[in-house]
Amino acid sequence: MLEALHEAGLFRLLLPQSLDGGEADPPTFVRVMREIAKADASTAWCLCQTVVCSMAAAYLAPDLAREVFGDPRAILCWGPPTRVEATAVAGGYRLSGAFTFASGGRHATWLGAACPSYGPDGVQRRQADGSPEVRTLLVPASEVTWSDVWQVIGLKGTGSDSYAISDAFVPNELVVLRDEPGERRESNPLYRFSTYTMFAVGFAGVAIGIARGSLDAFVQLAAGKTPRALQKTLRDNPVVQSQVGQTEARLRAAETFLMRSLEEVWRDLDGELTMEQRVLLRMAASHALKETKEVVDTAYYLAGSSAIFQSAPFERRFRDMNTVRQQLQGRLDHFERVGQYLLGLEPETLFL
Repeated sequence: MLEALHEAGLFRLLLPQSLDGGEADPPTFVRVMREIAKADASTAWCLCQTVVCSMAAAYLAPDLAREVFGDPRAILCWGPPTRVEATAVAGGYRLSGAFTFASGGRHATWLGAACPSYGPDGVQRRQADGSPEVRTLLVPASEVTWSDVWQVIGLKGTGSDSYAISDAFVPNELVVLRDEPGERRESNPLYRFSTYTMFAVGFAGVAIGIARGSLDAFVQLAAGKTPRALQKTLRDNPVVQSQVGQTEARLRAAETFLMRSLEEVWRDLDGELTMEQRVLLRMAASHALKETKEVVDTAYYLAGSSAIFQSAPFERRFRDMNTVRQQLQGRLDHFERVGQYLLGLEPETLFL
């Protein structure tokens, strides 16, 4: 399967064309994540993580970008730090740290290490919008030590293990200040979308795919299953009919809100994304992640005891969806930033 994903160029979906990448527009990217997630959420999750990470190429000098992504099988991955120490030395940094939730990292060729940036006075640097400046240091996969910790209830196939880096030298040329317009070297409007925004809409696409797969599987089941002690199939049950109608409406509304918002922002983009556009996409993505869990829960419940068997198409999607909601992108506190903006307050910009 990994070979097939490489042959299809899916790991290079958001790479610049200058690196033989797909440079796909954001709506297309989300639709691809949705379609893959219909079949397998873990595959879509790993793709979403690594494909968005590859957008860091837009902030590297061309020769360095070619060094990292020139191999057609190149994959960049990173995860949040639990501890990190980057000491400035001549020509670069000495890096040590531990990082978690590295989805897709087991087949990555490069790993990233996010480090807060400090000035000579010891004060943390901030970007123009007030958010903390974070530099991403890139190291070859050969310099990383893995820990097998991914014993979880859902998204088991992502292998989102932890990795450690010990006293690695990272030259300044491989230190990326991603999402900073002044550092951007690619002109395509795609790279005006921050990685935070692309993670949000991409993982929302994954959730939509899981929900669509669950609901479609139930519709197929309902045509042939007659519950114990009843005379009619599930499809002929008025309660089931009503719930399916409402659930389909919920899923379509969430997907339409996400895709229409993304298409409008992409169409109207003139310069950098405005705060209004960033808030809109955060709201639409968080709404989709919230609503899709309800869709999966309903399909699982309506399927009755058929849903609990591993051989059925419900149990794994149920576990995967509930794991998606436990991840950072599924947190309801993202709506606080949306509410802050709508109420005329200055919103916290992290994850917008």
